[in-house]
Amino acid sequence: MSDDDTPATGRWQHAARLAACVAVLLGMFYLVAVARVIDIESVRSMVAATGPAAPLVYVAVSAALGAALVPGPILAAGSGLMFGPLVGTFVTLGATVGTAVVAAFLGARAGRDSTRGLLGTERTQRIDAGIERYGLWAVVGQRFVPGIPDTMASYVFGACGVPLWQMAVGSFIGSAPRAFVYTALGASIGEMSAPLAYTAITVWCVTAVAGAFAAHRGYRGLRRETRDTDSTRPTSPTDDPSAPSTA
Repeated sequence: MSDDDTPATGRWQHAARLAACVAVLLGMFYLVAVARVIDIESVRSMVAATGPAAPLVYVAVSAALGAALVPGPILAAGSGLMFGPLVGTFVTLGATVGTAVVAAFLGARAGRDSTRGLLGTERTQRIDAGIERYGLWAVVGQRFVPGIPDTMASYVFGACGVPLWQMAVGSFIGSAPRAFVYTALGASIGEMSAPLAYTAITVWCVTAVAGAFAAHRGYRGLRRETRDTDSTRPTSPTDDPSAPSTA
């Protein structure tokens, strides 16, 4: 079956649905990151009022806010300010995993069918095969690459069909360094600790370099594998000029 097995009308419907999803995400980003309709200070005060349960409450609240595209570094820094570098790192990591799972779930519900319909059966089968083999490490690698918003990537992963368990495990592994970095920076502000800030910056630099290198290697490997797959794919009789005519 070819990649063009979806009728033209259906492809336009799928494209329109995906465009609507993107518009909603961009609108959410504008509201929380530019217009700042959510007062983070008020959120911290509300969480602090819960007493001993504050770390668990902050995990749940941050996971929801992260899925709503509140910038993760702001939430992580708040965790460091409230709970310190040690407890705060675990709180940030828990919230990060929660955000990844929630965003991937919403992305799958909103865009998976349309993504598959737009790509067609053959491309979808290739993506499913790639996810089965490399989905977990794709999530890990994305978390290491600087400059790619984790939550947006989680929505895309969900729309592409990455299982939630891969999102949870991959985000836990891949987000650990940056969870420490942003939480430690927040804690260093509260504790006025320059060594802690320098340590966090060093970890961030090492992680960024390693992530960029790994992304480059992974991209080259993916291109090589795709090229090998295309070269070994059998051709149809109409594509082979030496094939006998059936006319």
